[in-house]
Amino acid sequence: MGSITQIEKIGLRERLVNALAEAESKDPAGAEAQTLRLVKCAMTDRDVMARGRGECGGCVDTELLNLLQTMVSQREVSAAEYDDAGRIADAERERQEIEILAAFLPKPLNGDALETAVNEVVDDLQASKLKDVGRCMSALRERYPGRIECSSAGKAVREALS
Repeated sequence: MGSITQIEKIGLRERLVNALAEAESKDPAGAEAQTLRLVKCAMTDRDVMARGRGECGGCVDTELLNLLQTMVSQREVSAAEYDDAGRIADAERERQEIEILAAFLPKPLNGDALETAVNEVVDDLQASKLKDVGRCMSALRERYPGRIECSSAGKAVREALS
């Protein structure tokens, strides 16, 4: 896989908790602190569910990543609805929360990094035909969780296989 940056070495949970502590010390009533408190509550809820399944350590980073992606998606829908209703201030607040949440999401692979990842997966799976696109996409999503945009990755896999 690619090189791991210093930020990626620190777990997502730890980054969120540290950011919440910092945001609360700066402005406890601010948008960042409020948004991160919501994330912490949702994270605690996921931990309780994970422990109920016998996972004593709570939910893993991939679950937290999915949680953040879901929260971003919810806010995108809300912002569009607020725009349609003429509630511009509310839409802006949703977009502000999206920015806060997106800061914790890994950057999607694109350009040379995507091409390298695709070639690596194609070689590892010994894929050679277009019918292997699904296997390659599954492997990409598994190796690079949260960093694969299906449309661009699918196009890159098809190009590598043709």
